[in-house]
Amino acid sequence: MFTMNSIHPVSDFSRKPAEYIKRLKKTKQPEILTVNGKAEVVVQDAQAYEEMMDLLSTIKTVNVAAEAFDKGDGKPVEQAFNELDKKIKSKYDE
Repeated sequence: MFTMNSIHPVSDFSRKPAEYIKRLKKTKQPEILTVNGKAEVVVQDAQAYEEMMDLLSTIKTVNVAAEAFDKGDGKPVEQAFNELDKKIKSKYDE
């Protein structure tokens, strides 16, 4: 996920924030900022971050459903998919 091109000193980010923001928006890839050569923070385009959080939420929901199914607390598959479809559509139709 991270390459040598995505690791930068925080001092460089502080001197050229507009350059970093432009690159982050274009690539949609996170970058690591270092202090004294040690990774300290990750910066990322806000839209890419939101998409990542939405995906994580969906993965967690699927995991909870899988655990419930394993316990015998499941729903008929058609009902489960209909509910999941409604949830996804409501999130992106806002």
